[in-house]
Amino acid sequence: MKIGKQNGFTLIELLIVVAVIGILAAIAYPSYRKYVVQAKRVEVQSDMIDISARLQRYKAINSTFIKSDGTPIALGDIGHNGSSPQSGQATYALQLSNVTAGTWTLIATPNSGTTQVGNGVVCLNSQGQRYWEKDSTTCDFTKNNWD
Repeated sequence: MKIGKQNGFTLIELLIVVAVIGILAAIAYPSYRKYVVQAKRVEVQSDMIDISARLQRYKAINSTFIKSDGTPIALGDIGHNGSSPQSGQATYALQLSNVTAGTWTLIATPNSGTTQVGNGVVCLNSQGQRYWEKDSTTCDFTKNNWD
């Protein structure tokens, strides 16, 4: 009787493969998380630029950011619900503040329980100044960056 060689993998070989996959995943996962956080920040920045365009259209039509009853406009007045993204899980809450007849400041604050927590606020104002810094909680337009 001839006994042939059996094909297959040993338990040690399978454990080594699983360990290598685990090490690769441990290296890749933090990079992936960083990419997701950055992509969501870029998404809110894009949304803020869209809101800026809506605000400028509002001013072009009404000559001011103040409504006829004397109150400053709100995001709802230009068709925005104050969340970014507007559908699905909102990662940022948007707030229109410091509204005068000719100026405004738009601030995006990360929502709690999302990947954006601890990633700083994103700011844009009517002069086109932009601000973001990882650990910031207030807008500092002297730095003027979104990098």
